[in-house]
Amino acid sequence: MSDIVIRVEGAGIRFRRNRRGRRSFKDLFAGSNRRARPDEFWALRGVDVEVRAGEAIGVVGRNGQGKSTLLKLVAGVMLPDEGRVDVHGGVAPLIEITGGFVDDLTVRENVHLTAGLHGMTRAEIDERYDEIIDFAELGESVDTPYKHLSSGMKVRLAFSVISRLEEPILLVDEVLAVGDKAFREKCYRRIDELLAGGRTLFFVSHNERDLKRFCTRGLYLDKGLLQLDGPIEGVLAAYDSDYGSRS
Repeated sequence: MSDIVIRVEGAGIRFRRNRRGRRSFKDLFAGSNRRARPDEFWALRGVDVEVRAGEAIGVVGRNGQGKSTLLKLVAGVMLPDEGRVDVHGGVAPLIEITGGFVDDLTVRENVHLTAGLHGMTRAEIDERYDEIIDFAELGESVDTPYKHLSSGMKVRLAFSVISRLEEPILLVDEVLAVGDKAFREKCYRRIDELLAGGRTLFFVSHNERDLKRFCTRGLYLDKGLLQLDGPIEGVLAAYDSDYGSRS
């Protein structure tokens, strides 16, 4: 598979330390080439990445180094302040377990709402509803409000919905660490199935075993900069050399 499905060119994104959220409305008209103010920092800067269809890429680095930010740029949740991000094909994002779910709606209602927001038709949702609930192991909780679910149950529901989407690009950001061991393995088998079907995977994790299981290529981010892009074994070795062994 040689088609490029994700192209990141010189991408950078800037945040403020002393404010909630992104830049002010006024700042949007100030231009993206100006230097960062003292209360700003670059979460990512000058990142160049090309991803081909069917690749499985692990993104590594310490907390706060830009891994999740990169996934959010690819997902279209955030826009770069400089450079560009082009994605060819739909994205199935498992980035934040609460994204798209409404506390006061039941599990059943949230399945229909979230799947619909991600582009499933009513007929597709009805067709896949039972397998979504069965996979999430929430058959006895379909009429329970989402806010009353445990963190593990929320992860199960989110993964079950997102993994049933037909989008060619899957983004997974560490959220599976919340689930129990048995369900994580069930999710990993599902990821194996998706990869065997030709899906493209962006996988953020601190677990070397999981990264080696799924990924052949790695990206190592540090201080918002792409330090290394190469075979996953070499990327993990460089990361371990810098910061010690991972789990």
